Formats: sequence, C-alpha cells, structure tokens
Amino acid sequence: MVGGASSIGVLDAPILILVCFHKALRAELDCIYILTSSFSLENCSPKRDLVIELHNKFQFLKLVYKYHCAAEDEIIFQALDVHVNNVVPAYSLEHRGIDDLFDSVFQSLTVLLEEDENFSKEFQELVYHIATIQTSICQHMLKEEEQVFPKLVTQFSFKEQASLVWQFFCSVPIILLEYFLPWMTSCIPKDEQADVVHCIKEIVPKENVLQEFQQIHLSWASSNKDCTQGDLHCPHDDAKHHPVDILRLWHGAINKGLREVVDKLYQIKTLNVFSTLASIGGQIKFLADVLILYSDALENVFYSVLSEFANGCLLFSYKPFPHGSHIEGLLSVLHKIDSQSGTSLCTLVEELCQQLDALLEGIGNHFTFQELEVFPLIYKHCNHEMQQSLLYASLHTMPIGLLKCTITWFSMHLSEDESKAVLRSINMAGPGLDMCFASLVHMWVCHGYSGDSSHEERTGFADVDGQPRKKIDPGQVKPNSKEKKGALRSSSQNRKEKDIILYSSEIGLQIYFPDFLRKLSPFSKDLVGKGDAGSSLIPELKPIDYIFLFHKALTNDLNYLVLESTKMAENMALLSGFRRRFHLTRMLYQIHSDNEDQFAFPALEAKGKHENICGSYTIDHEIEVEYFNQISAILDEMSELHVSFPSEVTVIMDATYGQKMLQYRRLCMKLQGKCKTICITLGKHFEREEIVLWPLFTECFSDEEQDNIIGRILGNTRAEVLQQMIPWLMASLSAREQQAMLSVWRNTTKSTKFDEWLAEWWEGMSKNDIASVTEESNSLPSWTVDPLDIVATYLSKESPGKLDGSRPCDKTLTFEPEEYFGNGDGDHKTKTLIGDMGTDQYSDLDKHQTDGYEETIHKVIPVTDQVKKSGDLISTTQKFRHLEEHILTMSPEDLEAAIIRVYRDTTIDPQKKSYITQTLRTSRWTVTQQKHHQEIAVSSNEGGIPGQCPSYRNSTTFGCEHYKRNCKVFAACCNQLFTCRYCHDEATDHTMDRYIRFAYLSYHIQAFSSCCSSSFNWLLVLIHKQKSTTKMMCMKCLTVQPVGATCSNISCNGLSMAKYFCSICRLYDNEREIYHCPYCNLCRVGKGLGIDYFHCMNCNACMSKSLASHICREKCLSRTAQFAHEFIFTSSSPVKALPCGHLMHSTCFKDYTCMHYTCPICSKSLGDMQVYFRMLDALLSEEKTPDEYYGQTQVILCNDCEKRGVAPFHWLYHKCSSCASYNTRLL
Repeated sequence: MVGGASSIGVLDAPILILVCFHKALRAELDCIYILTSSFSLENCSPKRDLVIELHNKFQFLKLVYKYHCAAEDEIIFQALDVHVNNVVPAYSLEHRGIDDLFDSVFQSLTVLLEEDENFSKEFQELVYHIATIQTSICQHMLKEEEQVFPKLVTQFSFKEQASLVWQFFCSVPIILLEYFLPWMTSCIPKDEQADVVHCIKEIVPKENVLQEFQQIHLSWASSNKDCTQGDLHCPHDDAKHHPVDILRLWHGAINKGLREVVDKLYQIKTLNVFSTLASIGGQIKFLADVLILYSDALENVFYSVLSEFANGCLLFSYKPFPHGSHIEGLLSVLHKIDSQSGTSLCTLVEELCQQLDALLEGIGNHFTFQELEVFPLIYKHCNHEMQQSLLYASLHTMPIGLLKCTITWFSMHLSEDESKAVLRSINMAGPGLDMCFASLVHMWVCHGYSGDSSHEERTGFADVDGQPRKKIDPGQVKPNSKEKKGALRSSSQNRKEKDIILYSSEIGLQIYFPDFLRKLSPFSKDLVGKGDAGSSLIPELKPIDYIFLFHKALTNDLNYLVLESTKMAENMALLSGFRRRFHLTRMLYQIHSDNEDQFAFPALEAKGKHENICGSYTIDHEIEVEYFNQISAILDEMSELHVSFPSEVTVIMDATYGQKMLQYRRLCMKLQGKCKTICITLGKHFEREEIVLWPLFTECFSDEEQDNIIGRILGNTRAEVLQQMIPWLMASLSAREQQAMLSVWRNTTKSTKFDEWLAEWWEGMSKNDIASVTEESNSLPSWTVDPLDIVATYLSKESPGKLDGSRPCDKTLTFEPEEYFGNGDGDHKTKTLIGDMGTDQYSDLDKHQTDGYEETIHKVIPVTDQVKKSGDLISTTQKFRHLEEHILTMSPEDLEAAIIRVYRDTTIDPQKKSYITQTLRTSRWTVTQQKHHQEIAVSSNEGGIPGQCPSYRNSTTFGCEHYKRNCKVFAACCNQLFTCRYCHDEATDHTMDRYIRFAYLSYHIQAFSSCCSSSFNWLLVLIHKQKSTTKMMCMKCLTVQPVGATCSNISCNGLSMAKYFCSICRLYDNEREIYHCPYCNLCRVGKGLGIDYFHCMNCNACMSKSLASHICREKCLSRTAQFAHEFIFTSSSPVKALPCGHLMHSTCFKDYTCMHYTCPICSKSLGDMQVYFRMLDALLSEEKTPDEYYGQTQVILCNDCEKRGVAPFHWLYHKCSSCASYNTRLL
C-alpha cells in the first residue's frame, strides 16, 4: 500500500519490495525503542549484555540502511529522474543527514560500554537519540511512500521495476544480502511473506547462468539455508596446495590492470587524444572498487581470524590499504575531468598518472607485506578446509554484480595452469558451503577464461545504455525532459540481456567515502555558509530572506524548549510558562509552514524548470504538525496532573500523590525526548530548505518579485499574529538584521499604513525611526502661528494693513498654546499631538515631514482634559471677541482685499504668504467652531458631560441603530458622549475623528485641506500619534473611564463592553465579525486576513479571497467614488471590483449598468459583451449605408484591446478589427 494505492502489492509492482524493507525497519526501530524506553521509564540501569545487543543491532541497521539509501540514490532515483524532474534530490539530501543520527547513537552506546557504575542518565540520552533516529527515518520513509513510490509504480513497467530491484540486489554485498532478506521477511506480516518470495523469483532474470543464484535468493528469503549441495565436475589434483595462494594471483592481476591503465594514460598524454579517457576512467573506478572490497575482505575475514593466533602482533603492524587518501585523490581528479572544471586535460592526465604511480608503489609494498608476513601465518594456523572457507567468505563480502565482473576480469589474466588451480579450489568446496554459489562462481571463471566476455562485462563500467552513469547531486535541479515512459527498457535493448548483472560503482563510494562525496557536492559550501540562517545575509538582505530568518527564530525557540524541558521535573512552576512559549512557537511555525505552502512554494514551482521541487518539504510540514500535536497532548496531560497536586506538600501524603508524581516525571522525560526530537528534525528540515530552495529563490526572482511574495504572505497575516510575531522575530535577530528586516517590511508595505499601525503599539518602531526623520526635519520651517492672530493682524476696516497701530510685517507671528488654550496645571512637559490622521484625505502626507516637525511643538493641552477646565477655553479667545462680528459679517470683497495686501507685502517669504492666505480664507469657519466649543464647555460646567445616560438598541439591549455595545465613547471634539461615531455625525455638523486629539486644530486643517497646495502639507506635522477617543462610559454604571475592553468599576464585575474591541480604532461591536487590518490601519467587517480576506499591497486594499487573481491598481481605494463622491477607503458601503481593476460602490454599479457597459474611468468593458456585440452585428448587417458614405472608413481606438484600427463609416457603432469589440472611439 503506497500513496493510497491500497490495491497494489509486490506481485503487481516489484519496486514495492523496497517498501517491505521500510516496514521491516519500522518494526525493528519500534521494538528497540519500546525496549529501551521501558528501562528509562522505570529509571533503572540495563545490563551490559543489553547494551552490547543494541550495539550489534544498530551496526546491522546502519549498514543495511546505508546500502538501501545508496542504492536508491544511484539506481532507483537515477531512473526516476529521467521521467519526473526535481522529486528525488530532496530525498538524496536527506540520506546524507542520517549518518549523523547513527553516530549519536553509537557515541551514547560507547559511553555506556565504558561506564562501570550506574549509567541511567547516559542511558536516558541513548533513548532520546533512538527516538530521534526513529522519528527521522520513519518520516523519510513515509515521505518516499507518499511521493516517490507512486511515481515509480506509474512511470515504470513491471519488467523495468524488476530490473531496478535486481540492480539493487546486485549492488549489495552477498553476506549482507544473506542476512538482510531473512530479516526483512521475518519483520513483515505473514500474509506478505509468500508474496515477497514469489516476487524475488520474478525479479531474478531467467537466464540459465542465474538460475543457481535464484535458488540462493529464494533460500535466503524463505530463511532456508539447505541449498542444493553436490560436486562440481572439474579436473582436480590431489597434490598438496594452499587455497589462499589464489590471493597471489589476485595481486598479479591487480598490478597488471593498473599498469595497463597507466600505460594507456601516458599514451593519451603523448598523442594528446582524449577520446578514450572516459573509458579509462571507468576502468580506474572498477579497479578502485576491487581494491576497496579486497582490502575490506582481508581485514574483516582473514585478519579477524589471524588476530586470535598472532596475539595482536599482526594487527599492530598492519595498516589498511589502499589508504583513503589514495582513492580520494584518484576520484578527485576523475571528478575534475568529468565536470570539465576548466583545467586542461593534459594537466589532469598528468595528475592522474602521478596518483596511479603513487598507488602502484603503495600496493607493491602492501602485497609484499601480505605475502611475506600474512600468508605464512595463514599456512601455519589454518588448515586446507579453513583456508577454503575463508576464501569463500571473502567472496561473500562483494556485491554479486561486482563479483561477477571481478571474476570474469580476473579470469582473463590467468594462464591455463592458473585457471585449473582456481577451478580445482572451487571444486573442493566443503560440505558447509553453498554449492549453488560455488557453481555460479565456477561458471563465471569459465566464462571469463574462454574470452567470451566483452570489455564492458569484464570491467562492469558501462551502464545499461553503454554510457557512464551521471550522478545527481542533491539539490541539483534538472530542466524539463521529454523522455517517454519505457526509456529504461529501450535503452537496454542495445545490450545483450543474457548474463546481465549490473552494479553501481557509486554505491561503494557512498559506503566507504561518504565525506569525500559530500566535498564534491556543489552544495557543500551552502552547508557551511548558510547553516546558520541569517549569518551570511548582512549587509545585503533580500526580501525573500524574511522567510529564512524565520528559521533562525524558530530554531532559537526550539533550543529554548529543549533546555526548559530538562528542568520541568524538578520545578513544576515552569509548566505554565513553558506551555505559553510552546503554543506561541507552535502557532508561528504553523503560520510559517502555511505561508511557504500557499505562497512561496507555488511561486517557485511556477517557474517551469522547478516543478515538483517543493513536494518533499510540504509533506514535512504535514508530518511536523503532528509532532507538535503530540507535545501538546503531553503538556495537557501534565497540566491535568499539576492541577490535581495539593498547593502545599505535607509530610504525610497519600499513595496517589506518589503515583501522580511518578507519572508526572515520566511525562517530563517523554516531553524532553519529544522536544529534542522535534528540534533536530526541524533543524535538518530548515537546513535542507536553505541549501536547496534558498539559492533558487534568489536566482529565479527579482527583488520586486520577492517583494510581491512577501507582500502576499504579510497580506494574509492577521494583526493579532503580527503583534506576537514581530517582537518574537526581532528578539532573535542582531541589530543589523533587525534594521534590514524592518527595511524589507517597509518596502513591501510602502503603499500602506503599516508604519502607522506599527507605531501604535511596537516600541521598537521609534528606535528605528529616529535616524530616518532627522535629516528631513531640518528642512522644515521653524515658525508657528495662531490663525486668529493672523486675522487680527491683516483684517482691519479702519486702516489697510493695520489693526493695532503696527505694520503687518513688524508683528511677530508665533504660536504659543499656553496663551490660547490655558496654562493647564503648569506642567512644562512637552505634549505632542498624534499623526494617525484617521481621515484619508491626508494619505498623501509626507511621513518624514510629519515626524520631523514634531520637535517644533512646545506644549499643548488635550481637549479631553478640558472637561474639568472648560473655563480656560473660554478665556483663551477673549482678546479676539471684538473680531467675531466683523469676521462673520465680512464680505468676499473685504477678504480678497486682505489677501491682496498679503501678496503685496514683500517682507513676507512665499511660504508664509501661502499659509496666511489660507488662514484668512478659513477665518469664518475658525470663529464659528470656537464659539461652538465655548457653548459646549459652558453646558458641561452646568450639568456634567452631555450624553451621560444609557442608550438602547432595543428595549433590553444597550447600543444604537448602528452598533450593539455596552458603552458610549467620549467625543473630544464636542466634549460629549455618543454611542458611536455615526450617532455623533448625525447629531452635529462635523464628523467625529477618533484619532486626532485637538479638535480645534483638526478642524482648521480640514477646512483648507481641499484647496491646500503641496507647500502646505508640512502643517499637518502638528498632529502627534495619540488618540482623541481616550474615554468611554459604561452604560450599566454610567462611569466615565479610560477606554478598555471591560468596565473598570467593581460593581460591574468586569462587564465586557463588546465581543469585539479594537484598542487602535476604539471600536466596539457585539454582533458582527470584525478584524483590524494592519495595512489599512482600520477595522473592517469580516473574519480576518488569511481567512476570508487578504490585503493587496499594490492596490492597498482588503479584498475577498475570491479575488486572489485580480488586476492591481496602485492605491485604488485612495480616491473618491466616481458617483457617490465618498472616499472609498473609509466607506462603509459595499464596493465592487471591476474587471479593469477600478472600484465602484455596489449600489452605484447596479444603477450605472442599467445604461452603460463601460468603466467610467478607463472605458473598458465591464464584462463579457459578446452577446451584445453579436446583436450589433445583426443590426448593422440589416442597415444600408448611404451611397455618399459607402466605402469610407474611420480611424478608431479600441478601449478593450487598446489597438488602433480602421472601421467602416457609421454614425454610432465602430467595430474593432482586432478583438471584434464595439467599445471604441473615433480618433
């Protein structure tokens, strides 16, 4: 059962025999973990015999798993990569990380074997390592079963799958295969064992020469070692001889083979012809395989036996050969030749010759050592039968594929007498040896000596298509290929099918030289350079690095959880804090993985050559969520136990307390193991993403495209999440990374009000803003004025230019708030106004100008504080009272005369002239508003705050017709209480601004904002970021108090003011689903960003998820509706997005489309008008063009396709020749 295909088994798909190995490995790891964890939970130390048993088991599992991974990389994945691009590199990269996990297990086992006393703590570490390796391997195998094996089943025929599995068998050492198959079949269900045995019978080729080998495999798979025994018919001699002398023949053949290769290389160097260099490279790899496995057989078979007789002297003088440096040197040069690194071939051939000469010299010394010191010991201590047994055991250390190639190659170098000696030795196989295997070796020797084998069969170099195999590097992305299904079969038709036993040279290299192959990988530098997310990012941080810096923060949190989990058993008070931190990490990881799956990965795979590359990481996300769920379940269980514990521990406790404490400690141990496992698992997942995907994002996407990806991610992230995520993320970054990250956010959200929203709550915003506004603020004007002071200076009926005997230019215009708004409480602390405008006509305000000019403000008293000090407000305008009647009765001619006097005054700079002119134009409105404030202030003193009474939505529910809520808000502009801002707007002649503290100043600005030129934008800097709505009244107790989610009066017992409360917008609502958009910086109706809405950064608009694909119009909401003349950004009416990207109120759209079908802004069609256009075609076909206009044409421009064209003359309708649209206009 793979990938949901439950009806497919090994009898239908031979490739699934590898899934049987997965099942066996899972079962074995489960048994080991259950066994070890049982000792750990009981807090007792296991016996030494158990540790030794575990050591042996893991040695076997490591060897089997390494061969399994190597065979997948070099055989199975290579074949699949021909048909399906970019699936297998991620799995090959995962294979490389398993060795580290095995090393951790063996390190713990070694410590346990060396420890003599109690080692319960060390054993607990071993249990954690076992749990980690079990989780990692099982996750990897599950991913392969979900993604890789279904593709193998569908892409390859039965025969091709059998061929791949056969190559796998041929690449595994015979001795390992002999133990592997019985172990695998014993670990799978019994109903599948018979199918596996039958599948192996189908896998082994039907040629006569392999029938003996088929019997061997079947006997192993069925755990039956009674293979047919008998005698081989071969001439033999009873003369005394030593079977081990055959090794001397091996020495001669190896020396001869290497000499031939060296001679060929020198010939190539002399002739400067490199056409045969690839073939010689294959011979070198083959000889390297022979040397490696021969040395391995000597060490593991012969030397292990002789060490018992030589009392360790042999092992002391023996040095394994060939040394790894010799083989690595050869392979390094061959890799340079294959990769065409730029070095000249002559130089590489010279280097290759030097490496081979050094190898030959070392081999000669080593063979001499064996023949003079080792062989005599074998003669002395091993009889004839034992020597024969050692020879056969040494052959079993080779894979069957390499053994066949080696035997046939070896036989080609034998004389007639030497061949007879070898056959005689084979014939003398004792009764304890499998005659099937001996018969197979006998046939290969005869085959090789007869000279029937080709050069490729002798060396085993050629692949199924006769060409050297090209290795796939993990993370390497292949372009799309057009190979059809069956390429494997067709490529093998040009090769004889009989006696085909293939092996992969790369498998042996992966087993014996894994570190060297990692160095050759092009991603080895990425492993070092980008192992620590963010370490190499500064100073050039790309927008997409926002995703990968998340890895750094998550890794820090996971490490913190691991550290804290070790303290949980001793300090139960840490549980609540640990749970909060864990659930925060869990939530942020879920958001991060969802963003990758929904936005980052699809964008990368949309690039043609990168399809399928992210599938493995998506499956990782699904599995890792389950790991978090497991930890959450453990924490829930621990919390239940913690609640049941008594608050104080007494001397006498009942038995249940002890049991609960024991259970709690066991849960702590389990929690610690899970935390360590998920930390390592996610760490390797992050590392793979950074190695493979990180470079691709930088390579495939421009900075603008990366900004769009990050914009889509942020546009689907709720404000509540950002408020937790931003401080959490910044805490994990360095100061330079924080600045770079903030720069990325600002650039991505440059068209929005994200900065405004961020400044509302995040303290870190001010730290990063100081430098950005200092320079700009220096260029702003440093003078301030009061509007009525200007009016008093320049308006005079008696004397043009004079009011109090002074010239206008002599009068210093300054703005001193103490004089006009009262001294307050005498506190000289600077109080500045806010910058969140709340009214969207100020959306184009230069942010740097606004922030910079705040430094010029001295002291301002909030209107909300004037409720208790309204007398001060009355006194502030006493000196201007004599102007009120004149201003209110002033004619337009008088106003124009004053303005003319200002413009004629040469002593005033142009900037001041503009400001004074606008102040004069708004003087009537200014006086009216001040009188209104005075009246309200007087009424407040006489009878309290107006509106301090409850209002009802219905007879029993607090609220109003607009909102259902339990409170009223205090309108700073009127010093009155209203249920909502709509109630305020209906009762007054102005709108309520929830954001600006100074009503007087805000009204003044609003009055001239519509006609204000760009030079006046700097005046808006007088507004500081602080809310005007700072008070509310609970309608139950009628207490006026600071705004909040609940009533602060004790009598109300924490009464909630509404189900939804926004501290930024001061919005309360008890019945609708509302969310605050951090990019619009206001509340909107809906479930939230990422749920049913998203914010488009280009359009600067919240849109329904159904509009994920739309035409972007920059700041499309920042304009007034075409018909309703209402600002769309803050409109509460439904808005419809037109196909062209423009917006219109839904009600306006309904009325407009009754008579029109084109956009009122860009004139494009509002929908598919083909039916209407066909009706026009029919209409025009019936019309007859007057003779005087017949044949005349008109030049037109199509509004839909935007192409010019020529249309027949008509008084109304003109059809576009390109798109057949009638939505055209004459040119």
